[in-house]
This record gives sequence, structure tokens and C-alpha cells, in this order.
Amino acid sequence: MAGDFRRAHGASDKPAPTSGETAEAGDDVPDIGSRLKELRKMHGLSQRELAKRAGVTNGTISLIEQNRISPSIGSLKKVLGGFPISIADFLTLDLKPRRKVFYEAKELREISKGDVSFRLVGRDTRGRSIQMMHERYVPGADTGEEMLSHAGEECGIVISGVMELTVGGEVRKLVAGDAFYFDSRLPHRFRNPGTIDCVVVSACTPPSF
Repeated sequence: MAGDFRRAHGASDKPAPTSGETAEAGDDVPDIGSRLKELRKMHGLSQRELAKRAGVTNGTISLIEQNRISPSIGSLKKVLGGFPISIADFLTLDLKPRRKVFYEAKELREISKGDVSFRLVGRDTRGRSIQMMHERYVPGADTGEEMLSHAGEECGIVISGVMELTVGGEVRKLVAGDAFYFDSRLPHRFRNPGTIDCVVVSACTPPSF
């Protein structure tokens, strides 16, 4: 079982161009108005609510969203302070995620077999900063006498059962509702000393599998 586990493990405010004006070839100008409108709706805010948060008039928000005015950096920073979000993120963040966001239980990928079950959120962890898993340990299951150690940090919450966790020289039995967070470079080991399955939801960064 332990073997299976280890194998798994600056412009000024000015009117927007009229319909007769076109951008120069090669210009890649972000659509400020559309992005602001989409971001505002994602946060569930009306124009009035955003204006109040940002300390500007309703008309300012409306004109920006309609691309009737092109806000200066200072004005845009003030408006974005109502979320908050940086100007860099506002201009570059993909507001419509291209990667899968939601997963049904049957879509979690099993990456370990035997007495320990690791079900990974997402098919793989390439390009991801976090690895998140639904873990299940049958009674007596153990990650092995040889302690685990790898770069990063990990944390988790025990959902049911009992988990005996060893981190460095400390050993603690955790029950449902208890949690852990530690530097993964410290030698660690997981074991279920109980009589029922132990279920844990965990996260690790960077991904180790």
C-alpha cells in the first residue's frame, strides 16, 4: 500500500473615439468598459453601489462602461478600489475562465490504490499552484514507516474518523473537525488508528503529484 501511495504522491480623461475613428494597426487596446461591466456584475454590484464604494459618481461608472470616456490611470485605480483589484490584474485577468471550474464527484481522479485513496481535483496538476484532494484511509491504513518529505506546505481538515499525524517529532490524533498545516519539508506520516474509514480534505502547494 505504501508503494502505491508513494507512486501517486497614464492617459487623461477624454472622449472615446467616434465610430469613424479606428485604432492603428497592431494596437491591442483592452476594452475597459466591457471589462469593468463584467467585473462589476461578477461581484453582484449595481453601478450605484460600485460608485459609492469607489467614491465617484454614478455617471462616471456609466460613461466608462459605455466607453464614452477613457479614464486616466488615476481615475481607473480609484474605480477599481471598489472591488479591490489591481490595474494589472484588471487588464490581464481572464474574466471568463478557460479551464474547468466545477467537478462532479465522479470526475475526481483516483491517483492511489489500496488502503489509501487519493482523489485529485482536476485531471492533473500541470500549470496549477495548488493540489487539492479528497483522501480516504481504511482502518489501519498507513502511508508507510518511511517518513514522507517534499518541498512546499500542506494542510487539511479531518471530515470523519481519526487520523494519527506525525510531523517532525510531534504525533497527534485528529478527529472530525480538527485540522493541520505544516511545512512539507518536515518528515511526516499519516495513519488511521481507528475502526472506521478516515476522510480528509487536503491541499498542498506546490503540487507534489
